[in-house]
Amino acid sequence: MGIQRALVSGQPALLCPSPSGWPRSSSSSSSRARRAPGAASASASASSSSSPNRWPSLSLSLSRLGSGTTIIPTQAERLLLPLPGLLDFTSRRTGTAIPPRLHALPLPPFQEDAALSLSKKEEEEEEEEEEDNALLLGSGLYPGTVGIDLILLALPAVLGQAIDPMAQLMETAYIGKLGALELASAGIGVAIFNILSKIFNIPLLSIATSFVAEDISKNASKHSTSGKLELPSVSSALVLAAAIGTIEALALFLGSGLFLKLMGVSPVSPMYKSARLFLSLRALGAPANVIMLAVQGIFRGFKDTKTPVLFIGLGNLSAVALLPLLIYGFKLGITGAAISTVASQYIIAILLMWSLSKRAVLLPPRVDQLEFGGYLKSGGMLLGRTLSILLTMTIGTSMAARQGPTAMAAHQICLQVWLAVSLLADALAVSAQALIASSYAILDYKRVQKVAMFSLQIGLASGLALAVGLYISFGSIAKLFTNDPQVLAVVSSCALFVCASQPVNALAFIFDGLHYGVSDFDYVAQATIVVGVISSLVLLYAPRVFGLAGVWAGLTTLMGLRMAAGILRLLWKSGPWSFLHEEPETKLQAQPLAS
Repeated sequence: MGIQRALVSGQPALLCPSPSGWPRSSSSSSSRARRAPGAASASASASSSSSPNRWPSLSLSLSRLGSGTTIIPTQAERLLLPLPGLLDFTSRRTGTAIPPRLHALPLPPFQEDAALSLSKKEEEEEEEEEEDNALLLGSGLYPGTVGIDLILLALPAVLGQAIDPMAQLMETAYIGKLGALELASAGIGVAIFNILSKIFNIPLLSIATSFVAEDISKNASKHSTSGKLELPSVSSALVLAAAIGTIEALALFLGSGLFLKLMGVSPVSPMYKSARLFLSLRALGAPANVIMLAVQGIFRGFKDTKTPVLFIGLGNLSAVALLPLLIYGFKLGITGAAISTVASQYIIAILLMWSLSKRAVLLPPRVDQLEFGGYLKSGGMLLGRTLSILLTMTIGTSMAARQGPTAMAAHQICLQVWLAVSLLADALAVSAQALIASSYAILDYKRVQKVAMFSLQIGLASGLALAVGLYISFGSIAKLFTNDPQVLAVVSSCALFVCASQPVNALAFIFDGLHYGVSDFDYVAQATIVVGVISSLVLLYAPRVFGLAGVWAGLTTLMGLRMAAGILRLLWKSGPWSFLHEEPETKLQAQPLAS
């Protein structure tokens, strides 16, 4: 809406007597209308002077302010109205008519040119703002809804991440009724499958979320003839998922015996035969499992966490129905458990692919349209990060096991609670990642900053709330796992670490999400590797002095250093967060022009 000219006077606070050296304006109403379309006509002052030197009068419209707001003028405003003190401007954005003012403040020629320049600048800024809003809408974002967007994405994500652990608990409960041997055999097989899956699948999930969100923001208007989005990041993620899943399946199926030996299960062990059969069957579900995770990342990039929850829930319901039928009805034992899990994985993958096919082109018409470079580079870095964290956690478990069976049981209880309550922070991190990636792709740094700050605030608040809640209820929660008084006593000695570390855990997860959102995968990976080395040293030596408390001191060190690394990156004046340290640009620097 630019600056509109009218006569300025009226309220006492705006009374601006003309300096003696400047003549009053005596232009006719038609002249004023010609100079400033839409301005009000002149009143009494129009005939107060017959001087031939006629100057345009000024009425500022500051669209960023609401009506009646009192401000300190900016540099440009001081140039146009060189008056001391505070000025009271009325917004013209609402279209409210402003009556003509007496005692106008006329402008010399160079200030008229500055006013015209400022008017043009404001119009350009409003056009840019409208374009930015259009880009946000095309990316599935809405201006001014950062908190709502984050919460609406996080809530379904929490539910989605809780479904799989619940299904695994039910599988464990059904298998446990078969006997200790069957439970141990299945447990070894699940552990091997999960370790291999985390190493390769988690990086693909995280990278797909950022790349797809960026692609949508940059290519929101690119559709195929069928009206579906054509996004190279989607097709590339699916092809990579299929390839990785096939490799995992072959490795697990053909190398099941080798993996069991690495886990300490020799061919003479009573667990070997059943564990190898279970692992070989679970290997058949690896392609579906990888594709399922990749499509979840794609939907997160679309800022849609509801669709995956729906289909993951349906797939796990099918597993719950098949488990008792195959295990007890057909008397297949742990073989039936493996078959039911694999079937549910394919059901979820098929449903997700079907839903995705309605929104985006799954495979491009030409192979050269696929873009694997970014995935392979970032995936390689995150692979190192994942290995570092897994190694550190494994060292912690190993050091806890050396403390004896009682300490190991207590450690397992504390670890399960510690990991379970992290689902909320992880969901917030995933949501922040998707929102930041979308805004960062279109260089909307203001929204990126809003999302980051709001995420950290809500993460800290939720972490503190979890810490208090766990501290109050930890004793009751521990009794759900065991009634052994010795184990419960050891659990209580580590409860302080579990509770007090919750705010740190929440911020560490969210910082990872923020850095993933700006595709800063290299820094996250390198920092995590360094953090893992330091934490591993603590885990190797602290338990020798402090026992199980030393193990938890090492795990707390791991999360604390991850949080510190996240903060440090935001403080750097170079890199993807450099815009946080840039000085605000001066919108107008008018220079006096020669008359």
